[in-house]
Amino acid sequence: MKVIVWLILCLIWGSTWIFIKVGLNDLPPITFASARFLLSVAILIPIIHFQKLPLPKTAREWRLIALTGFLQFSINYSLVFWAEQHISSGLAAVLQAMITVFGLVLAWIFLPAERITPLKIIAVAIGIIGVAVIFADQLKVESTLAFVACVAIVVGAYAAAQASILIKAKGTDLHPASLLCAQMICGLPAILLYAAFQEGSPFVHNWSATAVFAVLYLSIFGTIAAFWLYYWLLVRIESTKAMMISLVTPLLAVVIGNLTLGETLPPQTLLGGLLILAAIGLIVFR
Repeated sequence: MKVIVWLILCLIWGSTWIFIKVGLNDLPPITFASARFLLSVAILIPIIHFQKLPLPKTAREWRLIALTGFLQFSINYSLVFWAEQHISSGLAAVLQAMITVFGLVLAWIFLPAERITPLKIIAVAIGIIGVAVIFADQLKVESTLAFVACVAIVVGAYAAAQASILIKAKGTDLHPASLLCAQMICGLPAILLYAAFQEGSPFVHNWSATAVFAVLYLSIFGTIAAFWLYYWLLVRIESTKAMMISLVTPLLAVVIGNLTLGETLPPQTLLGGLLILAAIGLIVFR
């Protein structure tokens, strides 16, 4: 069951790239992200109410949720969406794969049962090299703003990894749906304010049928289903194994882009893919 959920998460998050790309043709990035999470909250609240799912109760739980919600949904997503205006999606994918590196180190600090081993280091390194090989022709930083965007992606990767590790260390008793909903409620104010001041009223943007469908898909599948499954999985496997998903999603995004939009596969995709699969084999399926 855990392997099936891991593979489903790879497929879902691998497919979200194409919907983000399509949606950004009509909507500014932070408004787009805000709509995605607002709709997710609007869907989750009735589910939590009618299924009578347990809500966070203690001040300690809410402090954890506020911090991880800010890290995951305010910092990580806003920085990624902003940075992709200034660097290629391939370079962003390579830098976002740093989640596994940060996760490896942070797990060693916060989770005594998860030790850094030579095998883990080798596997993570092979996986990141594999992602870099696939996007080798996009690894260019052509301006100061592009360099700042690269730094922003790395900061976002750290924020995402730190959020996952803190949930693994202190939030395993929380129900995944309640945790996710509360995190987004805590993380939304910052990006809503940014969107309002920097991108203007949401009503002036082009809410085409394509953009609306992208928001729906990213809300239902890319956020609710994916994070619900991810938090369920995070309780049951090592955090490093869970975060190795970030190495697979760029490969799947390239393949899905080729199948759905007719995008050209880089000639080195096979080599990079084999390296990523080798890394996954060493850690996840050993």
